[in-house]
Amino acid sequence: MLTIVIDMMGADKGVEPLKEGVKNFLNDASFNDAKLVLVGNEKDLEEFKGNQRVELVPSKDILPMEAGALESMRMKTSSMNIAVDCMVQNHYDAVVSAGSTGGFISLATIKMKMIEGIERAALVSPFPTRIGKQVTVLDIGANNENSAYQIFQFAQMGAIYSRLVMGVEHPSIYLLSNGVEEKKGSPEGKEAYQLIKQSGLEGFKGNIEGRDALRGEADVIVTGGYAGNIFLKTSEGMAVIMSELIKEAFYRNLSSKIGYVFARKGFKEMKKKMDYKSFGGAMLLGINGVAVKAHGSSDAYSFYCALKVAYRMSKEKIVEKIKIAVSSMKQGE
Repeated sequence: MLTIVIDMMGADKGVEPLKEGVKNFLNDASFNDAKLVLVGNEKDLEEFKGNQRVELVPSKDILPMEAGALESMRMKTSSMNIAVDCMVQNHYDAVVSAGSTGGFISLATIKMKMIEGIERAALVSPFPTRIGKQVTVLDIGANNENSAYQIFQFAQMGAIYSRLVMGVEHPSIYLLSNGVEEKKGSPEGKEAYQLIKQSGLEGFKGNIEGRDALRGEADVIVTGGYAGNIFLKTSEGMAVIMSELIKEAFYRNLSSKIGYVFARKGFKEMKKKMDYKSFGGAMLLGINGVAVKAHGSSDAYSFYCALKVAYRMSKEKIVEKIKIAVSSMKQGE
């Protein structure tokens, strides 16, 4: 039986949406072979007592959203710290949290440690595309600086994630750049291009520009954490702006409101394609364990999806397969 540890504190909307997400997961017959360890306030979690697939671990402290690495480690009584410790010490399969992103990355990286041979962990997340499928992007913010070799390793981990978790048999892999030509990009990006090309990584197609990243051609887009986080925040911002502009256009007058009635079905389909909630959050690749950072503003559905991703990554033994890939790299050097 798989065991997933869940930090039930620190989410923007409190514990209630997380509890509903947990209930949805427990009620889904697809996950009957999974046990959940819930870390949080005992009073809040009282309704789960007696459930044979649930273990409760008490905690009263919440790690602040702005917590850095040092504060995260020092605050040993925080629910997040206890959750990560619980996973590591008991050799459980995954840990999930909707709390502080910086704190979660710090605790997971320090306590689970890096996979031997991997230089930096990467945050990975699916993004919606024009044609409805999802594209995997990494790193989206675990690092501020990355070397060419680290970006090369992100490409390998992204390909594995795309195959095992996203179900893409032969993923198309691109480097995020300021031009499609081979000689375009930052110094580390151009060097990473050559490393990936020379490695013979299956599915590598070259560079892709930001304006084409979400058209649906790519299955994996690779970049350093600084550029990746800017890409993430810009994409989120543009989605919000476009939604606001569309609403303004349709609410301008009576004629435009009538027009919306006829176009409503199309806009509902568009909203469904662009809904980030089904992605579950971001996953930290490159460490010795499955760590899923759920959205801070998770509702019941998005938190349920985060648990699904943690289950799938554990079931597919993605950590072990990244280790095999790293070992193969070493042997080929």
